[in-house]
Amino acid sequence: MRIRIRHEITQRFEPGTRNMAVTVRMTPRAHEGQFILRWALDLNSDCRLHPQEDAFGNLCHTFSVDGPADHLTVCAEGEIETQDTTGIVRGTVERFPPSLFLRQTDLTEVDAALAALAADIEAPADDPLAQLHALMVKVHETVEEQDGPTLGDPLSAAEALKAGTACAGSIAHVFTAAARHLGLPARHISGYVAPEDSEDGEGEARHWAEAHVPKIGWVSFDAGRNICGTENYVRLAVGLDAVGVQALRSTGLDVEERISALDGRAPQKLAQAQSQGQN
Repeated sequence: MRIRIRHEITQRFEPGTRNMAVTVRMTPRAHEGQFILRWALDLNSDCRLHPQEDAFGNLCHTFSVDGPADHLTVCAEGEIETQDTTGIVRGTVERFPPSLFLRQTDLTEVDAALAALAADIEAPADDPLAQLHALMVKVHETVEEQDGPTLGDPLSAAEALKAGTACAGSIAHVFTAAARHLGLPARHISGYVAPEDSEDGEGEARHWAEAHVPKIGWVSFDAGRNICGTENYVRLAVGLDAVGVQALRSTGLDVEERISALDGRAPQKLAQAQSQGQN
């Protein structure tokens, strides 16, 4: 599948703000099943982008803006060719052993309710892949997905489970927290999902999870949708939780986000998703 994406973020600042430092994670890497045909970043500010990689191997760009300025707009646009790998992720940059992703964070701490959810899955203890699929189903049935900002403050795993409804990123926290509690390495992923039907569907920026299975490797799990990743998924960044994969990190006020994604095989029609949040 050939997917075209346009992701625009506008962040507003306090009047008279000066000397803003910004980190952007809006550049995907190629791996098996994902080939970058073209990709570019554009800013509304006259500044120099400094490319680098973070600790997890995500492609980042940092820059500073000399104020005064009232807003900043970052636009990422490109075209990705994807293939269905049945959710298995190979050929990625791996800086750490899978065991690092057993580490819980403030957003994935396990309370009694989460521990009970993990213990309640029905799968053989010696079959980690079956455990992960059962966990995905359990999380999907327990926490209902609702629309939520990809740039906003996500709920912790415990908060999302208690609420019973959460956005995709918070549901991913529930999955990763429970998987780690079961001794299965899991990590948080940001990216894009093209619509199943380009005629009338909507593309979106989305968060999901990956878990490590011995003898197989990393496998993607989207508990909000109850599916493993397909050719509609474009993988962007990896981290321990949603904070670690934020598309834009800076000090500002409102954040407006606009994402367009489409299947290039279909007639040219932009499918748009909008969300608002705060960094």
